[in-house]
Amino acid sequence: MEWITAENVIAVATALLGVLVSLGAVWIDRFKPQRKRLGYRVQLNTPLHEEADDQDGGVMTLHDGEVLDSAAAGATLVLLRIENDRDLDISIDDYGVAPAEHALRITFGTPAVTVRGVVATVPAGWSSVRDDLDGAPKLGRAGNAVLVPRVALDTGRYFKLLVQLSGPVADRDIKVHGTLAGGSIRRNRSTTPDDQAGRFSPAARTVTVVLTACVVALAAIIVRERTPPPIGCARGSLTVTGSTAFAPVVRAVAEAYEKDCPGATVTVDADGSTAGVRDLADTGARTPRSEGSPAVIALSDGHGPGGHPQLREHMVAVSLFTVVVHDSVPVRSLTLGQLRSLYRGDLARWNRLEGPGLPPDLPDRAVLLVSRDADSGSREVFQRRVLGRNEPANSSRDCSVVDDPEAKVVRCELDSTAQVLATVARLPGAIGYAELGAATGARGVHRVALDGREPVLEELGDSPYPYREIEYAYTWGDPASDSLTASFLAYLARGRGQDVVRAHGHLPCSTPKGLRICGDADTGP
Repeated sequence: MEWITAENVIAVATALLGVLVSLGAVWIDRFKPQRKRLGYRVQLNTPLHEEADDQDGGVMTLHDGEVLDSAAAGATLVLLRIENDRDLDISIDDYGVAPAEHALRITFGTPAVTVRGVVATVPAGWSSVRDDLDGAPKLGRAGNAVLVPRVALDTGRYFKLLVQLSGPVADRDIKVHGTLAGGSIRRNRSTTPDDQAGRFSPAARTVTVVLTACVVALAAIIVRERTPPPIGCARGSLTVTGSTAFAPVVRAVAEAYEKDCPGATVTVDADGSTAGVRDLADTGARTPRSEGSPAVIALSDGHGPGGHPQLREHMVAVSLFTVVVHDSVPVRSLTLGQLRSLYRGDLARWNRLEGPGLPPDLPDRAVLLVSRDADSGSREVFQRRVLGRNEPANSSRDCSVVDDPEAKVVRCELDSTAQVLATVARLPGAIGYAELGAATGARGVHRVALDGREPVLEELGDSPYPYREIEYAYTWGDPASDSLTASFLAYLARGRGQDVVRAHGHLPCSTPKGLRICGDADTGP
């Protein structure tokens, strides 16, 4: 099922979590049985000092009528609030003790601390609470504990106990013991006059936080996954193979496309024009028909090999190529006859080269012919448009020493344009050929004009410079119009990629001059 993706699963789970939390909050609020709860909090816990003598005479009367010295050494005063903090009333029968027994036992630390006195305070108008506190058994004390009778507390009602202790006690050591049928007794957080009541209950806060997190998660998924790409763009992965001469151009176009179209990945894996076209044909034949055209484009310098009727041919640009020689050879121009003579193997050394336009001091160096392999489109164009015949077999593996004793000259074959340029630059006396954009600016080599004509992009169509060819792109059948294959091909041949193609020394076929050249029958095979 296509919709089952990681993003969709996360989105559905997040939505369900939000719904379940909302339903749970409603159930707790409306249907879950409420529990009774008796809460208590310490509102005052302070030692008594002798300074009190000057203000109130140093005496205070507590609940049991005993008069105590408020400045007694180590005395501590504690104010404890007992409250019903739930929505259910607490009756005297909820405490689970007999009427003659105390319902609550409040302890203050260790037995070393004793309760010296206790007094209860009740807000005006709550006479029933006061009556319960005054009933039997009365509010009392025993050692370090205060004994509290059964007190009925309606929702929101409370009473306070003012307790004098013989010594200090920590808030955490003040505990209320007892049982409450259908409920619990728990400590509440003590508030100060500066505290403000919360705007939301704990349950409301939890629901708000969870729902907000769900909304943010869903929004993030929607923004990331549902935002459409720019017009003409597509997402996915695409492989471009074939021509190594055109590979630098395609890499630059791929980088521009990925920047303009987030979500697309274009990988350039050049392995030669002929090999690229055959690999595409093999990939297409293995791809199930239900999956459509594979996401592969093969580029070829000139027409690719025949015998693959399923492939579709697309003209992209006019490419210019050039002959290059090592800087040690001061040749700047060759006639087609001279170049053909060199590649036939008629001349083994440069100083044997004769003809018009040559410098008089050609070096006595061996001619080293550096060519491309048989799968290269650059070689195929060189043979067809410059030599007028196929190159002889290679005679050297390292491009500097003859392996075949019957060979007249050193001739080697390399896999890529970059290797040809690097080898010609490394070996004095070497000559080779390469795509114009790659050769321009290469160190250790210089370009050679043919019949006095330089490869100039602006002069295409007006100059008979022979070493040029159409760059073709091949696809398996016609790719879907919304596919990355179709989108990238349009970007390369007709879109913003044209600027990159021109910057690398090629003429896009979609330009007015390019249309004339690409449509010329002379550029055919």
